[in-house]
Amino acid sequence: MLRQPPTSPLLSLPGAVPAEGRDEGVAAHYGDLFREQRALAAGTGLVDLSHRGIVTVTGDDRLGWLHLLLTQAVSDLPPGRATEALILSANGHIEHALYLVDDGETVWAHVEPGTQEALIGYLESMKFFYRVEVADRTDDFAVVHLPAGSIADVPDGVAVRETSYGRDLFLPRADLAAYAGSNGPLAGIWAYEALRVEGHRPRLGFETDHRTIPHEIGLIGTAVHLQKGCYRGQETVARVHNLGKPPRRMVFLHLDGSDVHLPPHGTPIRLKADGEEGRQLGFVTTAVRHHELGPIALALVKRNVPVDAELLAGATAAAQEVVVEA
Repeated sequence: MLRQPPTSPLLSLPGAVPAEGRDEGVAAHYGDLFREQRALAAGTGLVDLSHRGIVTVTGDDRLGWLHLLLTQAVSDLPPGRATEALILSANGHIEHALYLVDDGETVWAHVEPGTQEALIGYLESMKFFYRVEVADRTDDFAVVHLPAGSIADVPDGVAVRETSYGRDLFLPRADLAAYAGSNGPLAGIWAYEALRVEGHRPRLGFETDHRTIPHEIGLIGTAVHLQKGCYRGQETVARVHNLGKPPRRMVFLHLDGSDVHLPPHGTPIRLKADGEEGRQLGFVTTAVRHHELGPIALALVKRNVPVDAELLAGATAAAQEVVVEA
């Protein structure tokens, strides 16, 4: 069972509508989804991601030790450089996704809500003689996202992951309300998710299931380093990269805007020509409403689905764009 995430104090603000499901604990929106999206796209405001798990690793061996366990090369990771990495099963299936940065003394990583305990359990089992300490800091710190272009101040001493789409701050949880009050406007998780889908960025538990391998969702090169040494699941990664193709591929969908409801996670994908009773070729992973593009989605489909095929997401017509090459 996933641990219940802390409830954000920002949910008590006027207009805040609580998110549900995996994002329970933060606001879905604050009353105007498209305004919030436009603010983020313009580089203003912030997103409360305080429901995400936070794990730290300290000790002299932290980077070399993590290098042995993760799909990413981090043994020489410079302080302040953001990266992302996976932990795979022995068969190469994705088990954990870490978004991390080293501040020179500590590796800070945020992970999907409620998954930190299982991650820490695995890391603790792999410590052996290495000089490392692993800690769950979720109760003490909160992730705050500032969009690309934001000029909001970052408090001294706060670890920061800076990426092409924004900055993630590991803010003391006690400072969350005050910081948000000084650096608004606030945007809910729905606005953040809409820009994530637009950017084709997969999310653990949404674009993944129990058999997803990194190649299927476009993580080779971003979260998986192909020239580093061995790690659990590395044989599958190398074999698929060198000798074959992944069985599925992630696609970006433009959905028919005349439908009132978005297709939920798991909605079957079929060929439009075959109709709603046709053979299932995949499923919707995340569907959102975008302030410019309208209803859009990410989905996983079989690799051999023609890249120009018109699709159905449930009963909704969908045109696909290639994200992962067939």
